Amino acid sequence: MASIPAPLDLSPLSVRFRPHARFPQLIGGLLLYGASLALMVRGDLGLSPWSVLDQGISERLGVSMGMASAVVGVAVLLSWLPLRQRPGVGTVANVLLIAFAVDATLALLPPVEALGIRVPLLIAGVVLNALATATYVGARLGPGPRDGLMTGLHARTGWSVRLVRTSIEVCVLAAGWLLGGTAGLGTVLYAVAIGPLTQTCLRFTAVRVKKDLCP
Repeated sequence: MASIPAPLDLSPLSVRFRPHARFPQLIGGLLLYGASLALMVRGDLGLSPWSVLDQGISERLGVSMGMASAVVGVAVLLSWLPLRQRPGVGTVANVLLIAFAVDATLALLPPVEALGIRVPLLIAGVVLNALATATYVGARLGPGPRDGLMTGLHARTGWSVRLVRTSIEVCVLAAGWLLGGTAGLGTVLYAVAIGPLTQTCLRFTAVRVKKDLCP
């Protein structure tokens, strides 16, 4: 019978451990993540729950989607205070670089009308999002604001990670939809595919130390 692979250790590592490799991995992953969100926006068939909220806030406040993402990221970071979560280098970079990459990609990629182009944009966005998530999370330089909210609530409430994540994303999706964000087929595809795709990518992107490599 095939053995079950050991779970990956994704806990933060010291910034002094292989910074020449991990910092470029973090930056590249975050930039790709922002680009993947923009691809889904241009697909216009539904966004991830947090992007639905970002888009809704963007439309209500008349700001760019990247700016809305940064505002939400800072607000979520403030919610860490009662949860006693500690931000890392990756946490701050998450807020800034994703916001920049979303707006830069949207500026370069004009809206499209043809469904034959929008569907591939959606699929490419979901796949790239999984790879980007695995890349920046795998650098192990600190969780993003939204990831930290999930793990903080898990630690404080004792609820399962699955329940906490589902509860957060349902609330975020509902709020974003009420604000005018786009939910649809892409939202469902994202919910179904992002977990397995990210898990697969993490096997190749997660930074390991010697103890992680032991059988």
